[in-house]
Amino acid sequence: MRNKKGFTLVEIMIVVAIIALLAAIAIPNLLRAKLSANDALAKSTLRSLSTASETFATAEDGIYPGNIASLTGATPAYINNDYCTGTYSGFTYGCAMTVGGYTFTAVPVGVGTSGTTTFIMSTGGILTE
Repeated sequence: MRNKKGFTLVEIMIVVAIIALLAAIAIPNLLRAKLSANDALAKSTLRSLSTASETFATAEDGIYPGNIASLTGATPAYINNDYCTGTYSGFTYGCAMTVGGYTFTAVPVGVGTSGTTTFIMSTGGILTE
């Protein structure tokens, strides 16, 4: 008899089963981590918008910016990106701005898939979920 080398079908099936088991454990954890990261980024973005608006109001004797262009178009800019239009990292941002105050919202594109909840930042830096 010749010396045969290689893996049997049973050995290969055991390896595939182990890999499938590890994937079944790891994938949900990765998805939860992505949701947490998206939520944290949404809160951070709202804080940045709020800080820019509060800084503007301090410089303008208590008058808040009436639109996002007042923040992005200033020299130097209070904030570099216009988050009020578009979707960023699974959240759609909304900006309601008047000279008396502001309300910024971050709404997940898909609750449970891109974020967990809607975040709202209002005048004075008050964050609610």
